[in-house]
Amino acid sequence: MNESPPPATAGAPPSATERPGPPPGPSGKPPDVLSAQRVVPLRHPGRWLLTAVVLLVVAQVAHGLVTNPFFQWDRYRYWFLRPVIVDGLLITLKVAAWSALFGLLGGIVLAVARLSPSPVLRTVSWVYVWLLRSIPLIVLLLFLYNFGALYRTVTLGVPFGPGLLHFDESKLASEQVVAIVGLSLNEAAFAAEVVRGGVLSVDQGQHEAAAALGMPRGYQFTRIVFPQALRTIVPSYVNQLIGLVKSTSLVFYVSLLDLFGQVESLGSTYPSDVVPLLLVATTWYVILTSVVSLIQFYVERYFSRGALRSLPPTPLQQLRTRLRDVRARIAIGAAG
Repeated sequence: MNESPPPATAGAPPSATERPGPPPGPSGKPPDVLSAQRVVPLRHPGRWLLTAVVLLVVAQVAHGLVTNPFFQWDRYRYWFLRPVIVDGLLITLKVAAWSALFGLLGGIVLAVARLSPSPVLRTVSWVYVWLLRSIPLIVLLLFLYNFGALYRTVTLGVPFGPGLLHFDESKLASEQVVAIVGLSLNEAAFAAEVVRGGVLSVDQGQHEAAAALGMPRGYQFTRIVFPQALRTIVPSYVNQLIGLVKSTSLVFYVSLLDLFGQVESLGSTYPSDVVPLLLVATTWYVILTSVVSLIQFYVERYFSRGALRSLPPTPLQQLRTRLRDVRARIAIGAAG
């Protein structure tokens, strides 16, 4: 005689065959069916149309550059690495490097004076920044170039008293010195505002905490405030350097043959090569500013540590991510 199974009690757990399956998705289909379906990316017809228009314009410009004989690309290749061009490029790099260094040092001094409790220092710093930012750079360079007409000798000694050391201005201020001094004076005015903005960006609580610990003001600035201000100062000043590199082309007007000066001089000697020579100068300036821009990217990335949850990807990392996305889309398309 077969016995029937005992009836399930109210408190016993259900068996595996009696357990309910996963809830259906919003469309009413089970999740396993939904996960097996192909994911179709969202279409952006407007974006594709705009991309096609931009590519068409870029292709048209590139075609004009390549096929227009007026550009004389053979002469461009001839002049690109000529020794006279390289010499001018080295002078440009030298003037830009020294001007950037002296401009930054002068900007730090001016910013400290501007933030000083002394009204005299604050006023002098404000007047300097106001005046130098108002004078066009080419006017400043020409004024310094003709400085010898005002003072033929430079004297160091007791103020309003006898002079101890005398220098002939014509021998002291060569064209390169005039260019570096002019660019440095102009750069210091802008760097001062960059440094002052960086110092003011530090939270006031940091100043108060350092003062509460009894630190001297100089120690507060060099060990507490200035390291934090560098996060704001350095990226902004590196951006300022791009303008400085391009401004070096003005030193041609004080008879210094930098990159632009050499191009101008060669253009007068070879009038038929003016366009390729200008293209050579343009290419070198683009290379120089691109290097500075690359340095700016990595400097900003370095100083963003701790301020951002994740660092911005490098160009190589972005390329790898795009290639991985393309491979994933190709794999999805092949599977579909």
